[in-house]
Amino acid sequence: MLFVLLMFPLLCWAQTSVNASEIIAKINRGEAVSYKNAVIVGDLDMTRLENMKQQKGNGSKEYVSTVTVPLSFTNCTFKGDVLAYYNPETSNLFNSSDEVYNTNFEESVRFENCKFEEASAFKYSEFKEGASFANSKFSEEGLFKYSKFAKRVDFSNALFREDANFKYVKFPVLVSFAGATFGEEANFKYAEFQEGVNFRKAVFDGTANFKYAKVKDAFDIKGADFRGGDDFKYTQLNNRKVSLASLQSMNR
Repeated sequence: MLFVLLMFPLLCWAQTSVNASEIIAKINRGEAVSYKNAVIVGDLDMTRLENMKQQKGNGSKEYVSTVTVPLSFTNCTFKGDVLAYYNPETSNLFNSSDEVYNTNFEESVRFENCKFEEASAFKYSEFKEGASFANSKFSEEGLFKYSKFAKRVDFSNALFREDANFKYVKFPVLVSFAGATFGEEANFKYAEFQEGVNFRKAVFDGTANFKYAKVKDAFDIKGADFRGGDDFKYTQLNNRKVSLASLQSMNR
């Protein structure tokens, strides 16, 4: 009995194993997804849901799936890929595929204190409600290129071991990368921050690429550590060109 009582706290903290296919099935059934302290086994591929539709025009084969339920993952580990974007490779160099599979999210999306051990791709995804990746760790490239966020998004204390790709992303409301760590390139080239951005105490071990980025309101880099290279060519704050040195002077 004493042994069981001593083991009880450990059992409470133990992570349960969940197959990614089970999560996809819930999404297809229209059930809200919520997991805490779980290990997700297999690829969580959200690019081919049952509601997938081919987009018309442009002659391309673009297919869009829509997650219509809220997603909530807290303290979860993803052993496989987490895909909201997929472009299949082709072995025939003379007949390259123009197929692309994208995923949009109608409800809130939360990946908080999670570990992405393989690929994570949200390229072109539209987030119509709030999104949070706070305190999460990305082992491979965090791919958010061209993503669209309609409401508040949080990447505070996130760890990007490889590239963090936010090229061309437009953030309509204040976004936080406070305390985030960028192991390789932090790519915010052409990004737009329409209500400011918070990089307070962020660490840039690789290149901080803000070339052509536009920021309105506040560009908070107080306490941020730029250890790698930087590119602030044509970067604008409130329609005026700024450099890293001038931003650091403003944030003292």
